[in-house]
Amino acid sequence: MSNFKKLEEQRADLQAEMEALLDTAKTEERAFTEEEMAKFDEKENQIKAIDETIKREEAVRAMDKKEVIEVKDVEERAEVLEERAFANYIKRECGVFVPEERAGEQNLTMSNNGAVIPTSIANRIIKTVKDICPIFAKATMYHVKGTLKVPVWGKAGTSSDQDITVGYQSEFTDITANSGKFTSVDLSGYLAGALTLIGKSVVNNAAVDVVSFVITYMSEQIAAFLEKELLNGTASYATGALSTTTSITTAAATAITADELIELQAKIKQVYRSNACWIMNPSTFTAIKKLKDGNNRYLLQDDFTGEFPYRLLGKPVYLSDNMPTIAASAKAVLYGDLSGLSVNMRENISIQVLNEKYATQHAIGIVSWFEFDSKVTDNQKLAVLVQKAS
Repeated sequence: MSNFKKLEEQRADLQAEMEALLDTAKTEERAFTEEEMAKFDEKENQIKAIDETIKREEAVRAMDKKEVIEVKDVEERAEVLEERAFANYIKRECGVFVPEERAGEQNLTMSNNGAVIPTSIANRIIKTVKDICPIFAKATMYHVKGTLKVPVWGKAGTSSDQDITVGYQSEFTDITANSGKFTSVDLSGYLAGALTLIGKSVVNNAAVDVVSFVITYMSEQIAAFLEKELLNGTASYATGALSTTTSITTAAATAITADELIELQAKIKQVYRSNACWIMNPSTFTAIKKLKDGNNRYLLQDDFTGEFPYRLLGKPVYLSDNMPTIAASAKAVLYGDLSGLSVNMRENISIQVLNEKYATQHAIGIVSWFEFDSKVTDNQKLAVLVQKAS
């Protein structure tokens, strides 16, 4: 119970006691005795003290709210100033006249060949990447320097291996130890970069929002790369979600049945299905869209309230051009909770403007660098449909 509420209750009790003293004197048709007057005055003073305390507590609360609002205003103003400074910097490099910053305005950090974009803009790019790339947004994210070791419950590799079990035991009898053990998956970091060229004629167009233009273009390139890597991976670099060891193989090399999708969904335990989704290539989606159940009803249901207007077996469907198409031995459909994939962003996205490198093309360059690694750390959460080999 808060102190404010306690004081209110104490005040109500004191007021009731004062009213009781008055009622007693009225009923007996007499004046207060000296003792009653002393009690009445004491309770009145206590109420005044409570009122003053409450008044001061309300004043302190109002000050706290004002301080929070002021901090938020300062942060928002700093972000606006950073964006304006970045936009003005690019325009100046493209020959557009922009007045110099006044005192208190933000200035960009300079490097040998350009300017480093402020953190607020880099953060907006990261947010936009998450909006574009659901697997990046839904994976388990880490930000650890060096090598990150993610603990994983595994088996020791013999036929006697078993998972942790719970059962009835007898007193004075040794409990049987399980041979399973915790291992670890190592996440290091691999350097990746993206480059966008912006024509100076675009920047010179007053109708173009330079900051949004840069954020959109950089985000699209980074999201496309991360989605490809987090799904498929690249040998000797990051490992994608399709490397999960949980899978089923279709009966045909170039077709998928409704029963196979139901079986794939059943591969994921119920406890991991609350946040599960499907990921597939648009052409795979088109083929599955034609599937019907035993009552001649389409397997895909309309869902106009979700991010994508279809649900398959009750779960949302995401489309990606980076998913393999239906073909012999292809991993055509991914299902499960994407938190089973761990991503270590060892170095957050940093952005830099290149002034001179593309001057002969009447353009400026925006280069992005980041360092990451990814691996499946829980194969129970992810399952893949593998097409039969031809």
